[in-house]
Amino acid sequence: MPTAGKRATIVEVARLAGVSHQTVSRYLRFEGGLKPDTMERVETAIRQLDYRPNLVARSMRTRRTGRLAIVIPAMAFSPARMLAGASAAAAESGYMIEVVSVGGIQERTERLLELADSGQVEGILSLAPVLPSSERRAAEGVAVVVSTDFDDSMRSIGELADGAPVAELMTRLAEWGHRRFYHVAGAPEFASARGRRQTYADTIERLGLDNVGVFDGDWSGESGVEAIRRLSPDNLPTAVIAANDVVAAGVIRGASERGLDVPGDLSVTGWDNQTIGQFIQPSLTTVDIDLEGLGRRGMCRLVAAVRGEAAPSWAAAMTSVIWRESTAAP
Repeated sequence: MPTAGKRATIVEVARLAGVSHQTVSRYLRFEGGLKPDTMERVETAIRQLDYRPNLVARSMRTRRTGRLAIVIPAMAFSPARMLAGASAAAAESGYMIEVVSVGGIQERTERLLELADSGQVEGILSLAPVLPSSERRAAEGVAVVVSTDFDDSMRSIGELADGAPVAELMTRLAEWGHRRFYHVAGAPEFASARGRRQTYADTIERLGLDNVGVFDGDWSGESGVEAIRRLSPDNLPTAVIAANDVVAAGVIRGASERGLDVPGDLSVTGWDNQTIGQFIQPSLTTVDIDLEGLGRRGMCRLVAAVRGEAAPSWAAAMTSVIWRESTAAP
């Protein structure tokens, strides 16, 4: 046993577990191949001795610390869900993570380079852009993966800006008998808002539906309420495609003010699958974004880069429609 106040060593762990210090090293490096009973003995010895590996010394010897870093913006969209997916993927691969929140692309870039030079992490996942030159510089020392799903203001781009679920929503509603549609759009500076608006227009034309109009909203509930208030009583839709769940809640509120029943007179859809949507009356049909999957994908790419393996491929879509009570036949 170690002397009181003295940090336990790997040799003492090995002696207590009845294994060689090389076996303990293999366990700490997450290399696998150890028998379950051997792993259990090592784990027990580590707990009893309160053993904490000297990561600095180990990284100097082996360049392996068993730690990865995740860099997120100071004002990230739904970071908890993305971090949950990334953390689970890291743990499954035997890595610990540390999360760093930094605002601004310049500050984020500088922090990423500091982490890369610290010797404390084997890889870095950034969930927002960094300066391209810094990504290459950091990659010379550690593996670096930068998400391509958000811009520097954490606005969705790429696959997350694809408006395809709008076509799925409208097609199903049209099959139920809806012909008159109305779109309450998000702020136009967002690629996601533009994608949903374009898909709405394309689907109107493709299915030969009646377009009551497009209201230029701003992602707020107020814009949803106002969009319904401005409708002429002679030109009411039977279905409203709202830019997100908050806008959809405003649409439902506006419909109630005008004496319209949802979904009896008006079907309403949202986007984002915010938790409250399943509890409001009526519960909200929406589009779920697999933010946990987004974090998992990024982390799996990072783990593969750290290990020098091929990046995994993903077949599953990042979005899916959830049908609830706010939609029905007209």
